[in-house]
Amino acid sequence: MHPEVARWDRPEYTRDAGLVVDVWARWDSVWFLRIAEDGYGATEQAAAAFYPLYPLLVGLLGRVLLGHYVLAGVLISLAACLGAFVLLDRLALPRLGDDGARRAVLYLAIFPFALFLGAVYSESLFLVAAVASFWFAERGSFLGAGVAAGLAWLTRPLGVALLPALVLFAWRAPNRGAALLRLAVAPALFALYPLYLWWKLGDPFAFLRAEQTWSRELSPAGPLGGLWDGLRAGWAGARQLVSSSDTTRYWSAVQDADPDRVAAINLAQLAFLVLFAGLTVLAWRQFGAPYGLFAALSLAIPLSVPSERWPLLSIQRFGLVVFPFFMALAVLGSRPRLHTGVVVVSAVLLGVVSAQWALWQWVA
Repeated sequence: MHPEVARWDRPEYTRDAGLVVDVWARWDSVWFLRIAEDGYGATEQAAAAFYPLYPLLVGLLGRVLLGHYVLAGVLISLAACLGAFVLLDRLALPRLGDDGARRAVLYLAIFPFALFLGAVYSESLFLVAAVASFWFAERGSFLGAGVAAGLAWLTRPLGVALLPALVLFAWRAPNRGAALLRLAVAPALFALYPLYLWWKLGDPFAFLRAEQTWSRELSPAGPLGGLWDGLRAGWAGARQLVSSSDTTRYWSAVQDADPDRVAAINLAQLAFLVLFAGLTVLAWRQFGAPYGLFAALSLAIPLSVPSERWPLLSIQRFGLVVFPFFMALAVLGSRPRLHTGVVVVSAVLLGVVSAQWALWQWVA
């Protein structure tokens, strides 16, 4: 166990139903559980960065389960994960065939950071809503697409990246005007959150201001700002590892951690960003502009608000919910050797990341 776990853990929230269940409550899980039990008014304003749909469901089910909120969070995540797998298979089937659709689901399930799909985190809930929005849009049901996108937006900030992609679907529909009008239910649903914050905290934009608490600020250069900082951090990481120096810090933004570990994290985050960028291009070419646009915006948004200390902070976890990445990877996986490589590397890294998570080491 990490020696400083007492700084991050809150046993009054995370000790629930024994180790098998409680191990899935780490890091941000504490915030979701606090909101689920106590609401936003009883927590710091920083809590507004955690969007309401997931903790609302955890709170409701947790009360039904007689106060077992961690168990409720895990059950909701697993149920949403199963729904996302089923919908992704059906969405990918017309484009990839049976084998390709199954590969897409497999690659998602064994992605190195797929452990978040079963943890007390909102990734699974966002993922099922995001896939559902595309599934409805592909079938011309734009009211369903709008509702699903609105629910995704109430779950995570990246929900806004769904709207331009869905507008492209609606623009191509025979009844364009009606389709666009039905999509308007998405921002209408999301508006419930700032209205609630206005009533509860007196600040409808607390969810935006809260990002500064987490050392994220909008870059004047937009996504280029985060990209530039990520490249600088990656270059500093390469220099750090090559130098083998324990005294010289090439990335001075982080002073309270081992410089080699900082270097490895920054390089890993940059490597995943490069991978996601390549998969974005492939998704656009293979599946069309809506899929590529959603993937591109899902990268552009976090890059536009880079972390001060870790420019590409959590980029791996953000990519977990961008399902076009895994559809694109399934295209590449049609080659047997590449498929084997993806499965082996992903499975090994998933095991490593899961062990780190269990020991309260930050993974994404």
